[in-house]
Amino acid sequence: MKLRDNRFAFAAVLAGSLLAMQAHAQTSVSFGRITAVRQVEVQDDGARAAGTLVGGALGVASGGSGRSGSNRALRGIGGATVGNRMAGAMSRSTAFEYTVLIEGASTRIVTDQAGMRVGDCVALERGSFNNLRLAPEERCDVAGATASAADQQESDACTAAKQQLIDASTDADFDRAERRMRLLCDH
Repeated sequence: MKLRDNRFAFAAVLAGSLLAMQAHAQTSVSFGRITAVRQVEVQDDGARAAGTLVGGALGVASGGSGRSGSNRALRGIGGATVGNRMAGAMSRSTAFEYTVLIEGASTRIVTDQAGMRVGDCVALERGSFNNLRLAPEERCDVAGATASAADQQESDACTAAKQQLIDASTDADFDRAERRMRLLCDH
């Protein structure tokens, strides 16, 4: 029985190692300079569709059971229109589009991270999640600077924090994960 438990423990460690190697291989870290910053409006079409459905349902429900079918239909259409407009306004948010020059090629990334300016040296992390963070000036002064093990660990910690935020199931878990993500991803 002990041998079987050891095999399961070994398999779990091996699977964890393979996942860590896969995550490490999927995230790349490049260094470059910001050449342009632009404020953009981001729209969440999923929120708009949900608002339309909820508004329509509320409109139909407000028609009451004693009302005619056409009255309920009109209220449903009106509710859907109002729900769509409200959700449209709520689903829009401001973000920033950064253009980063990396080894002669420009890359654009849209993020809610504010405070970075033209000329800043940044690390661009690309993988299952993309991230942009300020980097030491010497990283941009050397052509083709490669990410160190510490850079990769920071990137992996940020990716794990973003996944934890997505996986949060309670308000407390979400708040904790959001704080962790801000600490690990926004510096």
